[in-house]
Amino acid sequence: MSLSIQLPDNLEQQLTIYCQQHHLSKNETIRLALERLLTTANKPLTPYELGKDGFGSDQTHEGDIAQHTKDLLKLLMCL
Repeated sequence: MSLSIQLPDNLEQQLTIYCQQHHLSKNETIRLALERLLTTANKPLTPYELGKDGFGSDQTHEGDIAQHTKDLLKLLMCL
């Protein structure tokens, strides 16, 4: 099947650079990108993917929060 698309100049430049770096044709690169997009769009997210933005949230305080829980609670009570 033949398909023609129009790309903004900056996207076409990025595509050209990517193809040169990875030794792929533009057709093959676009086909691979569409396959990846359409395959992952229909795949449900894993528990890790759903929660990854919250991982490490406990690292916002210095040191181990568990060791300083009472001190942190006292500070919060004073506010």
